[in-house]
Amino acid sequence: MMGGLKLNWEGLKLVMEMMKFRLTLMEAKGSTGKVGLVVEVFELMEEEEKGEEISDFSSLPEGVVAKILSFTTPSDACRSSVVSTTFVAAAQSDIVWDSFLPTDWEILISRRKPSNLNFDPISSSKKEIFFSLCDTPLIIDDGNKSFSLDKWSGKKCIMLGARELSIIWSDMPTYWTWEPHPESRFAEVAVLLNVWWLEIKGKLSCKMLSPATTYAAYFVFKMDERRYYGFDIVAADAAVAIVDGECCSSRVCLDPFLDIAPPKRRRTPCLRRNPLGNSMSRAKQPQERHDGWFELELGELHNNGGDDEVEFFLKEVNCNYSKSGLIVQGIDIRPKISRDLA
Repeated sequence: MMGGLKLNWEGLKLVMEMMKFRLTLMEAKGSTGKVGLVVEVFELMEEEEKGEEISDFSSLPEGVVAKILSFTTPSDACRSSVVSTTFVAAAQSDIVWDSFLPTDWEILISRRKPSNLNFDPISSSKKEIFFSLCDTPLIIDDGNKSFSLDKWSGKKCIMLGARELSIIWSDMPTYWTWEPHPESRFAEVAVLLNVWWLEIKGKLSCKMLSPATTYAAYFVFKMDERRYYGFDIVAADAAVAIVDGECCSSRVCLDPFLDIAPPKRRRTPCLRRNPLGNSMSRAKQPQERHDGWFELELGELHNNGGDDEVEFFLKEVNCNYSKSGLIVQGIDIRPKISRDLA
């Protein structure tokens, strides 16, 4: 019995075409329509004249089970291995894991930096390739972007490095410097020395994202705790927008230590900081990632799979005080369904 395995409607139709069966279905929590139905109880029936009843999928040929699993999700395919030996073998099949890889994965890895690959595209199994792309982002496009997969869904994740962003005044060493950082996946990060006008933009073709998927964009950064200041005064404006289309905007706080008591905060010039009860505390707050960086959600977009471009904005230009100490790694675009921070 394989209760709880999520099959999409195409997967269910495949089973229906192969043999007569009886299903009891319940709708998965939060799912709509036919997609996301959960098989709660089912009996597969052989031809009526034989009168034999099959209680589970285990008696099906391995290739058939693999084809059925290809209509589930990566996490369901992994869980299915505990059902029977048939499922253990089927869950390793290239048929299953090839269906979880994006159709353009070979094109994307061809854009990587030389030798930046820890699997063999020809000899490695599709499962090995899938999890390698989940665990180790590939640096592509002259080292300015990274590509990886969300391990829960197989959806594409793209990160724009700081060099791929448009940062006002970043070409002037009086205001910004470009430096290597041991904890960055990219060769350089942008380090803010001093500006009043903070404006950062990014742009990405929707073709690089998985279709029919809701994404969130996150600004990934650190603060130089020895010298950062000016980010606890006024909330910044953030937005994610399809070019010439819909826009998702919000107010965000760039200070990751806003709620830390003043004696423990970094050195700050004598500024008239607003109390914590003001709009800063009501703005979106940064979250610490598993890799030690902070991230701040800029907004969401739903990718319909067209030829559109999506733009990302972060701006704080209404403040009369200077800002310093921001370290920019980039903007991370990943599926909203992702269950963990990078």
